[in-house]
Amino acid sequence: MKQRSFYNEPLHSKDSEDMTFGCRQNTPENCARNSLLDICAFVREDNICHAPPNTWRKKFKELKNN
Repeated sequence: MKQRSFYNEPLHSKDSEDMTFGCRQNTPENCARNSLLDICAFVREDNICHAPPNTWRKKFKELKNN
C-alpha cells in the first residue's frame, strides 16, 4: 500500500521545526527511516515523526507564515 505524503498540507498543532505530526516526506515509502522504531510516524502510537525531511525547517517556516 502506498503511503500518502502530507508535505504541503497545512500545519498541525503538533508540528514543529524538529518533528512532524504524521509523515512529511515527499515519498514516504522510499524514506530511509520508514518504520524505524521510535522515529517514524508510521510506527509510533502518537503519530510523531522525529526524522522529517532535510527541507522541513524551511517548509515549516513557509507554512507558518501563510
